[in-house]
Amino acid sequence: MVSWSGHIVPFIVTVAIWFIATGLIAWADNRERATFSRSLVIGSVAGIAGLVVILVASLSAEVWAVYLAFVGALMVWGWHELSFLTGAAAGPRRGPSDPSLTGVARFRQAAGTVMHHEVALALTALLLISLSWNVPNQIGATVFVLMFGMRLISKINLFVGVPNSTSEMLPEHLAYLKTYFGRNRMTVLLALSVAGLVAMSAWFATLALAAPVGSAQMVGGSLLFTLSLLGVLEHLFLALPFRDGMLWGWAIPKRAGPQRKAAGSQERNVTT
Repeated sequence: MVSWSGHIVPFIVTVAIWFIATGLIAWADNRERATFSRSLVIGSVAGIAGLVVILVASLSAEVWAVYLAFVGALMVWGWHELSFLTGAAAGPRRGPSDPSLTGVARFRQAAGTVMHHEVALALTALLLISLSWNVPNQIGATVFVLMFGMRLISKINLFVGVPNSTSEMLPEHLAYLKTYFGRNRMTVLLALSVAGLVAMSAWFATLALAAPVGSAQMVGGSLLFTLSLLGVLEHLFLALPFRDGMLWGWAIPKRAGPQRKAAGSQERNVTT
């Protein structure tokens, strides 16, 4: 039986935070470079606060603590995303790909553009797992690891190639990343990724439906179900003719509009 407090409210909370947080990060990293230092300071304070929130919430298995750990994990995740999209923590390679490279050589070059970011995410995930080991509330670590896994899968799909690889939200200073995208095509990997995420969403839904009504287990399962369902949606965006600006156009400065059109045209020339 579907519960308002145990299923519907967590769903609404997750979607609202996902939509607003994504827009705020897009707004921050698409502003002038002079604003990046301030944004990174604010993001760092929020990220460290998120870690503290997760630690405090992990000691309680109450519903409020589950929500608190969930928000804390998203604060830490937002810190990493902001660091990456402002270019502060991307990778040692900061230029376009070599079109003559293929196979493993191309993968190594592409990995060099995001290596620092991925290592930071992996270390944070390990830190949260170690800190959440054998505690009553493990939602914070679970949420972060789930988002890390879904983002890693999406990056691999973009490297291999997807039908819709355009990204209006990618900042101009990271436009070179588009040259590492595979050609526009549907792949078995993308189909398996969507199927796997759907299966995981169904599993979380089963956990949420089987938990006692109004319990922390029900709320936690619903939060994870919604988050994984949003992961399915984001991967479907890679397969369908969807524009980021349709949802988050309000977050992208208007001054970047003409530049993005040019970047989008260049991207199509590279990937086709």
